[in-house]
Amino acid sequence: MMSSKPHAALLSSPGLGHLIPVLELGKRLVTHHNFQVTVLVIASHTSPAESQVIESAMSPKLFDIVQLPPPDISSLVDAKTTTVSLLSIMMREVRPAFRSSISAMKSHPTILIADLFGTEFFPIADELQMLKYVYIASNAWFLAMFLYSPILDKEVEGEYEDQKEPFIIPGCRSLRPHEVFDAMLDRNNQQYHELIRMGIEIPLSDGILLNTWEDLEPTTLAALRDESLLGQVAKVPIYTVGPLRRSIGSTSSTSQLFEWLDKQPNESVIYVSFGSGGSLSHEQTIELAWGLELSQQKFIWVVRPPATNGADAAFFTVGSGENDVSEYLPEGFLNRTYKLGIVVPMWAPQVDILSHDSVGGFLSHCGWNSTIESITSAVPMIAWPLYAEQRMNATLLNEEFGVAVRSKVLPTKEVVGREEIETVVRKIMEDNPEGNVIRARVKQLKCDAEKALSEGGSSNNQLSQVAKHCEIHMQRMKVKD
Repeated sequence: MMSSKPHAALLSSPGLGHLIPVLELGKRLVTHHNFQVTVLVIASHTSPAESQVIESAMSPKLFDIVQLPPPDISSLVDAKTTTVSLLSIMMREVRPAFRSSISAMKSHPTILIADLFGTEFFPIADELQMLKYVYIASNAWFLAMFLYSPILDKEVEGEYEDQKEPFIIPGCRSLRPHEVFDAMLDRNNQQYHELIRMGIEIPLSDGILLNTWEDLEPTTLAALRDESLLGQVAKVPIYTVGPLRRSIGSTSSTSQLFEWLDKQPNESVIYVSFGSGGSLSHEQTIELAWGLELSQQKFIWVVRPPATNGADAAFFTVGSGENDVSEYLPEGFLNRTYKLGIVVPMWAPQVDILSHDSVGGFLSHCGWNSTIESITSAVPMIAWPLYAEQRMNATLLNEEFGVAVRSKVLPTKEVVGREEIETVVRKIMEDNPEGNVIRARVKQLKCDAEKALSEGGSSNNQLSQVAKHCEIHMQRMKVKD
């Protein structure tokens, strides 16, 4: 049966960083564009934070959430399988359950909106006569890199990181060898072939949604739509629909933390967190602690156990783990800094913290969700990229958007020393010419972002175009019936 309003089936791959923007898109489609929405996720039994986000999205009940049973992939992976490969395999194996779930729905979905890891679901959408869109919950430069990667694959000889010159992406900022997406670093690894496959499959969609806005990346967006530049590889319409982010109060807040924040002066606290999946080495954790202490700035630091198997070690387990952090911090650190800052184990209500008037800086891993949450809270950043596309994001934040400072050494290459950490923290938190320019710039971007999502704004209008496409498709399906 076809409903009187468009029904969007939104598909999220595992991981909090993937789930949150899909849920936010679902909310936007229901509240502003009169959609019926069903969000399909692969149930996680390893991430308490992910389970909490799904539970909070069910109240108030704006849309249905279907938790697909996690497939048994034990025979398809081993200890060396990377996160990108794991996600690709999990999504591939869950397709039968997805197809059964869609087929069993009383109201037949009009459109499938899949995230980056869901492009292999397009044939199912075709079979079930649904429109098929891909939702890239990142920026336009990241999309440009992805779409151009099959061409780079043919043009570049050897490993990308070993190249001396930047990679030219038509009409866009060049990509320097040290900035390339993690999955491109080893061309013999399965994750590289998964990336190239996705780059080929994205243009097979009916359209691409981007969690950015027109005024943030005008040059790159123009290149993606120009047939003489990247338009010839994108092939389909590109819609900017962001910045979509969680609202204040969407996660449970720690009252003691906010009581402390309420007592601090405006813009006096730096928030330190490495996202839903990021972890530091033991040595880097020690240096960061000393750097914060030396800076003498107020801080909130979300601390996780040091990584032993990669910077994305917490990707599938965020929110779980021990609460005693003293064993991997410098001896006496908690006693010496108890008046200066708060150490939070594992997980914190990030949007609520960033939105608080007392917070004036964010030392961030530069994940795109965190980037958007910081910009829309008018909080300047210290860029500290760890994995995935975060090195690209750090470059945008520092060199293009002008809302972040960064260390002289790349955190993924070397340990950033305590003195340098002290310097960048002071730069962003204290009254100085560079910090003042950055603060003014991020406040301007916050205003631009609000305008994009308001009635008549670019992102609101472009999501309305997607709704119109769905209505036309519904009319065609009625004629066929």
